[in-house]
Amino acid sequence: MAKEKEQPRTIKTVVRVPFEMAMGPTLARCYEAFKEEKILGTKCKKCGRILVPARPFCPRCFEPMEEWVEASDTGTITSTTIINYTYFGVDESMLPLPVINLRLDGTDCDYNVMGHVTGLGTKDIEEISKRVKVGARVKAVWRKEKEGNPDDIESWELIE
Repeated sequence: MAKEKEQPRTIKTVVRVPFEMAMGPTLARCYEAFKEEKILGTKCKKCGRILVPARPFCPRCFEPMEEWVEASDTGTITSTTIINYTYFGVDESMLPLPVINLRLDGTDCDYNVMGHVTGLGTKDIEEISKRVKVGARVKAVWRKEKEGNPDDIESWELIE
């Protein structure tokens, strides 16, 4: 007689993983500048590229990047998606949530910290898709109380 296959036991829970990250002097300087609503980048002396977030060396030339420049807080969307489901940290009231990558004006790489777009005045996904698209222009929305961390940029708002 064949033995009946045992079903695996499962458990459903929420896991929260608090952590600390050593920023190092380059990122620490960038985030301190956020307190003054400034976005800093570094410029490569060899290829001339301006990178945001700032880096201690150029990933293309491997040269030290010692020249600091203030970047614009406006830019162009380079990729986008719309989140339309809840998960940890995102509740129903935030949906749909358009999320973007962008290239800040005057810089040479995408700002690789994603942000979300606010101030759309609609929850209609079709309308949001028409407005929040590659090539659209955005401007940083700064928090009133800044602490010198990535959350100081609260969101990005369309420049229409």
